[in-house]
Amino acid sequence: MVDVAVITGYGLNTDYESEEAFRLTGADPVRIHINDLISGKNSLENYQIMMVPGGFSYGDHLGSGKVLANKFRFNLRDDLKRFIEADKLIIGVCNGFQILVKMGILPALEGEYFSQSVTITYNKSGQFESRWVSMKANQTSPCIWTKNLITPLDAPVRHGEGQFIPMNEAILQKLWDRNLVVFTYDPNTYPNNPNGSTDGIAGICNESGLIFGMMPHPECHLIPQHHPQWARNNNPDTTGLVIFKNAVEYAKKNL
Repeated sequence: MVDVAVITGYGLNTDYESEEAFRLTGADPVRIHINDLISGKNSLENYQIMMVPGGFSYGDHLGSGKVLANKFRFNLRDDLKRFIEADKLIIGVCNGFQILVKMGILPALEGEYFSQSVTITYNKSGQFESRWVSMKANQTSPCIWTKNLITPLDAPVRHGEGQFIPMNEAILQKLWDRNLVVFTYDPNTYPNNPNGSTDGIAGICNESGLIFGMMPHPECHLIPQHHPQWARNNNPDTTGLVIFKNAVEYAKKNL
């Protein structure tokens, strides 16, 4: 059985959907408050996968995901380092993606963890965006989570700060050269690109492909009937569930 830690606390609010996504794969997900990891009541050592779900941690004060990212970095840095070095899997969605980026474990180029090189900031529209969007997957990406994914993949977004921006052009070029851009909005125009992300980037992974983050919510498209147009022309084989299945299958074989 693959054990999954779904992090909760301080405004993260898609933990139940995330827990269900992994349960549907046959894994054993557990919702864990971050304070239980900090206090030692529970430990990441007990899990093969960690998910940081979406929400509005700390009300997005001081920037989306920043406060909870620091809580991770200054309280669980050694635990996270051991988790990563053991080649375990991590996913962050929406606020979780923001947290991984601002914690500095994505994209972690050259294996330089806990050093931030990209950010996710306010939507170019200047407003909260909530809608279904379509994404194209990079089939040559090393990302374990998206292997054999049929695209386009549709998923909902709901965020005020989703604009992906690299620190500089050199960082952006490395992301493309190393195939670390996993998802792009398709078409890459507003409103389908809801936030104005650089190059339409909707998700990235690290160089091992084990750590992955994306803004849209695959945990909210687990069955065809979740899609608003499921009865018309939505491909019933293209749901976000495959992302979670890939991770669990990898963990079964490799961890």
